[in-house]
Amino acid sequence: RQAGLDDPARLRRAERTRRVLSLELNKDRDVERIHGSGINTLDIEPVEGRYMLSGGSDGVIVLYDLENLNRKPSYTCKALFTVGRSHPDVHKFSVETVQWYPHDTGMFTSSSFDKTLKIWDTNTLQPADIFHFEGTVYSHHMSPVATKHCLIAVGTKSPKVQLCDLKSGSSSHILQGHRQEVLAVSWSPRHEYILATGSADGRVKLWDVRRASGCLSTLDQHNGEKSKASSEAASTAHNGRVNGLCYTNDGLHLLTIGTDDRMRLWNSSTGENTLVNYGKVCNESRKGLKFAISFGCNPEFAFVPYGSTIAVYTVFTGELITMLRGHYSTVNCCVFQPHFQELYSGSKDCNILAWIPAPREPVPDDISEKSLPQQHLNPAYEDAWSSSDDEG
Repeated sequence: RQAGLDDPARLRRAERTRRVLSLELNKDRDVERIHGSGINTLDIEPVEGRYMLSGGSDGVIVLYDLENLNRKPSYTCKALFTVGRSHPDVHKFSVETVQWYPHDTGMFTSSSFDKTLKIWDTNTLQPADIFHFEGTVYSHHMSPVATKHCLIAVGTKSPKVQLCDLKSGSSSHILQGHRQEVLAVSWSPRHEYILATGSADGRVKLWDVRRASGCLSTLDQHNGEKSKASSEAASTAHNGRVNGLCYTNDGLHLLTIGTDDRMRLWNSSTGENTLVNYGKVCNESRKGLKFAISFGCNPEFAFVPYGSTIAVYTVFTGELITMLRGHYSTVNCCVFQPHFQELYSGSKDCNILAWIPAPREPVPDDISEKSLPQQHLNPAYEDAWSSSDDEG
């Protein structure tokens, strides 16, 4: 690396990985405390990686500016605005998911236990549209890569997955196949029409939303090895509720988490369980669990709320790298900031914590020549002159 012979992309990956492995609570970084109740969901906009949304169990939504404007080492990420309890359009009950519009910061979305999905104009802080549902809304997601559709997938207390069209305002498109409430939904970052859904029925289904004939596949934790007689059990992804889904950034793999205290990694093309063993992953959440996956690292890491801590695993080997400790109560969500390899987490303790890479240890620049091995000194730099006194 010192000789400059390393491939730049490889060097970037190595430095990102080093930074993730050194994540720690930083006494110089704070996030302004606004929420008076637990924080359920966080999202950082993908355009600049500068603005973060948070949603609380009291219905409040806050937007933070993560940038250090004063350039001093110690700073607090300030709240730019709040959709507080006094706002006329505030959610009546707990906000379960917030998400930025993937292409610019002029719009964001929120969904709630008050049975609504709201489309917000960031500049006016007014809802541009509101979708109403028959049951509580656990999760929603907009595709990060779609160019041919503007569909928002919504998981509710109903076993039917609903697709809301931002262009037409319609929510009539329904995906049927689950038997219980849908706790998690996630669009593929690789194929704009592919959607993954996780349900309390223990199943994870992959859909091509252009098809009217049902799901593409139902993920099977046993990879089809159980007998046909037990096909009911064989077609489940988890032996409990599936309440978390997250694709890897390249869309080639899907990570799922269930209340059977297991996390599973799936090949998203074949639907195969890769059988990576993460050990026991404690998960007692009765609703959606928001976890995150790094990208641009080698290997990639998963950041998973684990009680009052955040467990950091290597995605493809299942190794538990570390536990990030700092919250006083259950962690509900975390989000990865890929530009600077930072992690933000929200908890029932009403706090948002910033996990920042530890600074590099400075290399001393006062190393004397005497401390260097003599054979490494170029003769051209050695003293070759003599004084007149010596000559005399």
